[in-house]
Amino acid sequence: MKLLLDTHILIWARLSPEQLADAAAEALQDEGNELWYSPISVWEILLLAEKKRLKINGDPYRWVERALDGLQEAPLNRHVAMESRRLHLPHRDPGDRFIAATALVYDLVLVTADQKLLECPKLKSL
Repeated sequence: MKLLLDTHILIWARLSPEQLADAAAEALQDEGNELWYSPISVWEILLLAEKKRLKINGDPYRWVERALDGLQEAPLNRHVAMESRRLHLPHRDPGDRFIAATALVYDLVLVTADQKLLECPKLKSL
């Protein structure tokens, strides 16, 4: 299965795996699954670190590089940008819109704990 990690899932997997739901933890550990990330998650993590809403030991840029090790990047492109505007989500969070659109464009299963994204009928989610 090809899994796109929502930003908080990526953070939890690296900093506090006990916060992951059992199904998510198992899916992330299954070597048969491909793990993907969106560049939007990089942006969100660095913003959280800058605003001191995420405690990262050391340089946040180096932390992000290490956190992404072994994951595949789902590039942000015009198809993702256009899909982000077509999506009907119950909120306007631009990060969520881009991550959801990325899952749709690349046909990835979104791993998230965000109830609003889990309720999006177009998304395959875990």
